[in-house]
Amino acid sequence: MRAHVYAMSMLRERLQVLISQEQRQRLEAEAERRGSSVATLVREAIDERYGKTTTEDKLRAVEEIATIEGRFLTPTELEQVIDSERDAAAGSA
Repeated sequence: MRAHVYAMSMLRERLQVLISQEQRQRLEAEAERRGSSVATLVREAIDERYGKTTTEDKLRAVEEIATIEGRFLTPTELEQVIDSERDAAAGSA
């Protein structure tokens, strides 16, 4: 789970969709076959049908990120902060 901290931080929007039981079964079977999640299949289908982020969009985002000032945590430092906060919350419960 920790390896996905940064990848998941890019996902900010939640979407609830009603589908048929048959559609869900097909998605779950395909996800199992691929060794992925249903959510990953849905995101891939959206990208395939409606287009992915362009290279230009990605380069523009990198340029914008490069202008941000401040100190950033490494993945290890971020995990330490998360563990510390989790321990503190558990101690106050």
